[in-house]
Amino acid sequence: MTPFIGEMTVSTSRITITLDEGLLKRLDHLVQVAPYSSRDRAIQEAVEDKLRKANREDFERELVKLDPQFEQEMADEGLCEDVRELIVLTN
Repeated sequence: MTPFIGEMTVSTSRITITLDEGLLKRLDHLVQVAPYSSRDRAIQEAVEDKLRKANREDFERELVKLDPQFEQEMADEGLCEDVRELIVLTN
């Protein structure tokens, strides 16, 4: 299946999922009251949102591991090296 979005062609794959009745009813209600053209579209947006959040959470977990002082020292060292290279190139 290859739907068109604006001028861009998007390749898609068909999958099958199983939902409990309560979740399916909530999904159908969402499709009725929100600007989703279909269950497919609502589920696709929900998956995209979940993946974005997961990627952001992974990034935030890694960011917490950084040592600000060490990062500043590394940046300063790199800056010093860049200045040295500039001096050599201009002389």
